[in-house]
Amino acid sequence: MLAIVIPYYNLTFFEATLQSLANQTNQQFKVYIGDDASPENPSGLLEKYQAKFDFHYHRFETNLGGTSLVKQWERCIAITGNEEWIMILGDDDVLENNCVAAFYENLKEIEALKLNVIRYATTKINEVDKTVSAPYFNPKIEKSIDFLFRKLNGGTRSSLSEFVFRKETMQHIRFKDFPLAWHSDVLAILEFSNFCSIYSINESFVFVRSSGINISSRLDNLILKNLATFKYYYYLISNKLTYFDFYQKIILYDALEKSFLDNKKNGNYWIKLTRLYFVNYEFRRYFVFLKKVYKSVLKRRY
Repeated sequence: MLAIVIPYYNLTFFEATLQSLANQTNQQFKVYIGDDASPENPSGLLEKYQAKFDFHYHRFETNLGGTSLVKQWERCIAITGNEEWIMILGDDDVLENNCVAAFYENLKEIEALKLNVIRYATTKINEVDKTVSAPYFNPKIEKSIDFLFRKLNGGTRSSLSEFVFRKETMQHIRFKDFPLAWHSDVLAILEFSNFCSIYSINESFVFVRSSGINISSRLDNLILKNLATFKYYYYLISNKLTYFDFYQKIILYDALEKSFLDNKKNGNYWIKLTRLYFVNYEFRRYFVFLKKVYKSVLKRRY
């Protein structure tokens, strides 16, 4: 069975999310709402949906999302039952009416292929539910590494809401706790799939909201996003480099170096980068990197 986990904090668009769950043509799912000590109590709204779909609401007395979104996700996952599959849905995102039905229609093939990660087609919506992007479709079966580099090249987008994970794998590997959970979802896709394949459901959409109040669309957290970006690429190069080919490794190193150049004031970045290059015997790349730093400093000076 499918569990839909909603780490709740903002009330603004929450009713649209709930209504999309009530509209599902297949009601074979249970919703778990984990309230992150929000100042916006959803109890009145939830009463309206009490008989429309099966849900469990739990209010946590301490806020975790302010310091660790990943820990908030994990304690919400912990209140689920014996479901085998989990979707973590944003409290402002919306499911097309046939999302759950499409999940079950494809489940036999997914199980036969022994895959752990499923994703839906997506499109972005704004604060008034207007579509603001083209639809994003995906190859039916795609290696997670190919997805990563397709995203890096601007060929697709992703967020946590459109993915469904096998619960057993999720609980064994767990999300990596980067600041703001920035890149934590993409790394999870790679690790939960064991760097193998993702199964795509293109006949149903998840509508992902871009409203200016969620983390992905805000501009007042760029320093934390930069820190998360550095940690993410540093983790991939330090721990998962053998999964990537020669050209992919170059792209990863370039992305790591860019995150440093975007925040050269962080001395810890410099120490970690130097150690990483020497441990991996990347002496030539290290000296090329030093030239990039030098050019960047000159450019800012003049």
